[in-house]
Amino acid sequence: MEHVHLAVEEDDLYSGYNDYNPTFDSEELENDVGFQQAVRTSHGRRPPMTAKFPGTPIGPRSLASSFGARLHMASSMGRPMTGAVQDGSARPMTAVKAAGYTSSLSRGSAFDPLGQSRGPAPALEAKNEDTPEEKIKILEKKVNDLIEESCMAQSMGALQVALEKAKEAGRKERALVRQREQSGSADHINLDLTYSVLLNLANQYTNNEMYPEALNSYQIIVKNKMFSNAGRLKVNMANIYFKQKNYPKAIKFYRMALDQITNAHKEMRIKIMQNIGVVFICMGQYTDAITSFEHIMSESPNIKTGFNLILCYYAIGDRERMKKAFQKLISVPLGIDDEDKYIPSNEDTSSNMVIEAIKNDKLHQMERDLKTLAEKYIMTAAKLIAPAIETLFATGFDWCVDMVKSSQYVELANDLEINKAITYLRQKDFKQAVETLKAFEKKDSRVKSAAATNLSFLYFLEKDYDQADRYADLAMNADRYNPAALINKGNTVFVKQDYEKAAEFYKEALRNDSSCTEGLYNLGLTYQRLNRLEEALDCFLKLHAILRNSSQVMYQLASLYELLENPEQAIEWLMQVISVTPTDAQALAKLGELHDGEGDKSQAFQYYYESFRYFPSNIHVIEWLGAYYIETQFCEKAIQYFERKALETYKEIHRKFPENVECLRFLVRLCTDMQLKEAQDYATKLKKVEKMKEIREQRIKSGREGSARSRREGRESSAGSAGESVVIMSQQVCACFCTDSGRSSSSTKGERLSAKMRSLPGSNEPYEASSPKELDASYVDPLGPQMDRPKTGVKKRVEDDDFADEELGDDLLPE
Repeated sequence: MEHVHLAVEEDDLYSGYNDYNPTFDSEELENDVGFQQAVRTSHGRRPPMTAKFPGTPIGPRSLASSFGARLHMASSMGRPMTGAVQDGSARPMTAVKAAGYTSSLSRGSAFDPLGQSRGPAPALEAKNEDTPEEKIKILEKKVNDLIEESCMAQSMGALQVALEKAKEAGRKERALVRQREQSGSADHINLDLTYSVLLNLANQYTNNEMYPEALNSYQIIVKNKMFSNAGRLKVNMANIYFKQKNYPKAIKFYRMALDQITNAHKEMRIKIMQNIGVVFICMGQYTDAITSFEHIMSESPNIKTGFNLILCYYAIGDRERMKKAFQKLISVPLGIDDEDKYIPSNEDTSSNMVIEAIKNDKLHQMERDLKTLAEKYIMTAAKLIAPAIETLFATGFDWCVDMVKSSQYVELANDLEINKAITYLRQKDFKQAVETLKAFEKKDSRVKSAAATNLSFLYFLEKDYDQADRYADLAMNADRYNPAALINKGNTVFVKQDYEKAAEFYKEALRNDSSCTEGLYNLGLTYQRLNRLEEALDCFLKLHAILRNSSQVMYQLASLYELLENPEQAIEWLMQVISVTPTDAQALAKLGELHDGEGDKSQAFQYYYESFRYFPSNIHVIEWLGAYYIETQFCEKAIQYFERKALETYKEIHRKFPENVECLRFLVRLCTDMQLKEAQDYATKLKKVEKMKEIREQRIKSGREGSARSRREGRESSAGSAGESVVIMSQQVCACFCTDSGRSSSSTKGERLSAKMRSLPGSNEPYEASSPKELDASYVDPLGPQMDRPKTGVKKRVEDDDFADEELGDDLLPE
């Protein structure tokens, strides 16, 4: 008993839980000597002890331990006794093991429920990647990763990278198939992976506009019977044929795809039929297109199909069916909620929070976009059919307005009325346009503001600034947040040179609409007039950030840098101008002027010459080129430019005095010498004027004598005075071609022709006849024979025309 430890003697709180009857210790039976001996001998075959009478419990009995000692069983009310201890190890007495306890632990050992005393867990066995199964799994993962990377690259716009990834995925997938075949698992080929690889490759070919390769990839999928529902991809093939403008084949593949799609997929069938109708429109087969669109409108009507149906009826000129199609269009249900549900109530705070959350979510934005698209189609359709459904376009517009007023798009009726006024403007019927717009003065504020804005703009174009100002005020009073009304008001103040006030209106327009480019442009011009150049520069730089390719904005920036005495920046901005509009003669002339100011004559000549090529009537450019050739001693070329200048001057005289015979003669001569096509036109005009002059003279000769004769003589004298004054002016202008042969040969070369022009009477002064001058019809070298310069040898004989005698100087005539 010295080896027996009773549980009642232990003070440990956890003692006794492992104590159980050794008879039930099945784990240590192999090591139990007594048990093994009983098995091998008859000792274990003794009959069990039972009660003498049924129902009588067995009393306390002794059980032999593994060492032969007799132990008494404890009563049912007491704790079980511990087993015998051998070599300090206690043998458990129960078969029930609690958490953290084992039968092999000795009594008094430390509590270790997590088994931390056993040390770290052994390392996991490394996978063997050399097996065929592992290689196949790794290769499949690489293919899936490449497909994903290809799709991501496409979403970011890197189409070439997406195509390369798709091709690499195709190569990896083919290697995977070969590896499966070699390993004998060809029956386990992943068809879904193959389908994904081919479809992604076809899509990337299409995105890169490699249509033959895309069609080949689609054909591989479609012809493979193992791919289910692959026939739908014929829609993609039809789209490619449509892009290639192969319309018959596109129709064929659309119909093949339609045949393979069941009626259960109604929406897809409707979309394919819509594509078929669009292709028929491109082919000009409007009747077939109408058949497709009418079927769609009867099965599942939508805005786009309704609009296309109207276009087809318009193309064949069917007025009645246009009206019916328009009525169907405005009755198409959009399937969106009423805007009133987004108006918050004053009572329920939680509902207001929900409304604020969903007011600008993606779903509501999609609904707004759908409604905007529907309104756009309806407005376009109304403007298209209004002139066609009735003999007068106004009557057609009125019918469309009535139909819209009775539909769910009531607010579009006023917009149609304003479009009616704009149509009057395009027909140049300003009176009807104004009357139509004035009818909105008594309507609601939004429409009134739009109509008044248009009226203000019209009156501003007609330079009726008082009326423009009045309607601008009316538009502002109706809607103070209308940026167009504020800009019109600023424009009316601008023309009155009240620049500070104009700037305030432009600023207010920008506060209401920060994207109002007109307001920003006008504000920059206003600052420029106020000589606030830095602020003007800031405005135009902001505008350039919005309108990157606007030549007007870039030209204004160049002008401002020139005013700020920064010619390098001005030249740089002008270079950007001509990169956008390379034929802008004004910008080229300005570049020449800036380079001339910098002393770069060769660059200045290049830009001036380009400007002259595109616009040969700019007097300033002609003067500069003529002076340049004189400075470089190419007088023959200078004559061509001065001839051009004289031609433009005579054209201006002819516009003011169209019946002057002498002016027409000079124009005929100059155009003939310069080999211009206008020579014949001016010659025809000259003949008509001369004939009219002869008829007038005959009438004068056949008139009555006496007082009538005196009056006739008075008219002739006055007409002669006016005609002579015009001839003298033209003679003085043409002085660049002749010199006075009677003038002394010692005349100075530095005399300026501009001095002679300044001696002419102003444009508002009457011309007076001067005393007769000595005229010489011969052309003399303007440099004079006494000058030590090479002679050009150019002689020009002018017959029947009179030229004033002047010497050609080094400088040009003022503009």
